[in-house]
Amino acid sequence: YFCRHGERWELQLKGSGKTPYSRNGDGRAVLRSSVREFLCSEAMHYLGIPTSRAASLVVSDDDVWRDQFYNGNIKKERGAIVLRVAKSWFRIGSLEILAHSGELDLLRRLLDFIIQEHFPSIAMNDSNRYLEFFSTVVLETADLISLWMSVGFAHGVCNTDNFSLLSITIDYGPFGFMDSYDPNFVPNTSDDEGRYKIGNQASVGLFNLSKLLQALKPLLDPRQKQLASQILEGYGEHYHSRFTELFKTKLGLLGENENDNYLIAFLLKVSLLC
Repeated sequence: YFCRHGERWELQLKGSGKTPYSRNGDGRAVLRSSVREFLCSEAMHYLGIPTSRAASLVVSDDDVWRDQFYNGNIKKERGAIVLRVAKSWFRIGSLEILAHSGELDLLRRLLDFIIQEHFPSIAMNDSNRYLEFFSTVVLETADLISLWMSVGFAHGVCNTDNFSLLSITIDYGPFGFMDSYDPNFVPNTSDDEGRYKIGNQASVGLFNLSKLLQALKPLLDPRQKQLASQILEGYGEHYHSRFTELFKTKLGLLGENENDNYLIAFLLKVSLLC
């Protein structure tokens, strides 16, 4: 951790070597992907999109072996280490793994810590605090993905381990920006089925939030479970509303007009044909 202006930030090294979370990987990072993360996270920040940031990048003396295009052609590359900064690195997967393993006491303790540290509007003595937490994450996740779509950003690996509970953009890997509008744009060369194509990001966000709800259910009573399901059902409407608002701003449209959605859809279709 480090503090600045009364705010606490978490530091994380990417590419420094094996950790307990490296699984079967070597824990290293190559220079090309490290430079991309540094540049993109800063670009996203100045585009006004919630994101982790890169404090520094150091070139390593170690050689790293990588199959860049996943075609069996392994090459030696220069390594690097990125110092990343965020308010928190907790992800949906951080809660999901505890619920899956039945560690409910630890799940409750971790969730209370996250709420106390990062969700000050939620009272810790509120019996509905987990429900309020879930509602906030649902709305802010929809907002984040809407912002991604407004700049043509495709994350590339939108699984629950890469979705922040604070709804910030984290874990820049095989991301990409569309050069021209294409809902089937896939920046990840290993994603043969296009699961994480840019046009699927909103749907994948809903899938991940359903996994979050599944992880929270052991801590909710029957009434809260029902309300949480209703909150999740409202995700699509909120996403569509935020998406429309962002694109109307881009087009300079003021007020409300029943033809706004048609115009946005028409212009996107025209872009697709160009």
